[in-house]
Amino acid sequence: MRFEDWEPLYLEIIRDMGYDRVRDEESARVLSGIISGMPSSKIASIRRLEELVRGRDVLVCGNAPTLKGELQEVQPKDCCIIAADGAAAVLMDMGIVPHIIVTDLDGDVKAEIKASQAGAVMVVHGHGDNIPIIMSIVPKLCNVVGSTQTVPLDNVHNFGGFTDGDRCVFLARELGASAIVLIGFDFSDPNVNATKRKKLEWARKLIDVVLESKAGAAGDRGLKSQPI
Repeated sequence: MRFEDWEPLYLEIIRDMGYDRVRDEESARVLSGIISGMPSSKIASIRRLEELVRGRDVLVCGNAPTLKGELQEVQPKDCCIIAADGAAAVLMDMGIVPHIIVTDLDGDVKAEIKASQAGAVMVVHGHGDNIPIIMSIVPKLCNVVGSTQTVPLDNVHNFGGFTDGDRCVFLARELGASAIVLIGFDFSDPNVNATKRKKLEWARKLIDVVLESKAGAAGDRGLKSQPI
């Protein structure tokens, strides 16, 4: 995604949420430096992500309590599975290794390390609040790709998106998924605090933007989007 297309949304988000762009940019630089110092065998490429996503149906898994039940109603083995952070632990408990995990590392990092060792590509996101855990956990991961919500760097990419869940959807759209199916999402969860509620509102808004643009392109590119 071109940053100039994403930036207006990003600026609106940080104004609404009270976040600091300078800290986001610092996190991206820290993440970039860590990835640069990792062995090439522990780094994944954008080409690898494209091989997993392009032309395939993508199942995006959020971490709502409904995830387990909804997984039993679909055929995940036929899809590229992208897990949003904490959803990775649920999938691993069910014996499913996600193809891709999109994470800012505030979920079950032990499960994510295990998934990365089993082959999951880890799209690790740097933002202003997670610099310490990036420094602690990223060197322990395999198959790492860096992501940011600010200006992209050589090895830290901006696919678009704000929360782990909507970043999954932006990534799938950006890398050419043939269809995007959402499970394990609850945008109106009453059991969250005010900050989380605002994040869920933004996630829903951003996912709607992606799915509407993808549906609009369907006539030209043979694409469709199916949120559940």
